[in-house]
Amino acid sequence: MVRAFEEFARNPRPGEVYNLGGGRANSVSILEAIARMEALTGRKINWTYSEQARKGDHICYISNLAKLKSHYPGWSVTRSLDTILDEMVVAEREHSRE
Repeated sequence: MVRAFEEFARNPRPGEVYNLGGGRANSVSILEAIARMEALTGRKINWTYSEQARKGDHICYISNLAKLKSHYPGWSVTRSLDTILDEMVVAEREHSRE
C-alpha cells in the first residue's frame, strides 16, 4: 500500500478512485488461509464454520488493479500472500520467545 501512496504522491490524480489489494494472484478464502497457516506452522487451528453468511459479507472479493496499474505503471504488488503469511509466522514465533 505504501508504494501505491508514493506513486500517487509523485503524480496525484485528484478525484480518481482505485481498488487496492493483492489482486487475483494474492487472493484466498479464509478456509484456504487457515489451511496455509496450519501447513506453515504444523499446528491445527481451532475454528468453527457457520453456513449462515454475516450481513454485508462478500461471497468473493478480488481487487481489480487494472486502473491503478494503468495510471501508475511504476507500481506493482511487491509482497506475495505467501511471503506475508511466512512473515506472520516468523513474527509470532519471535514474539512467543520474548
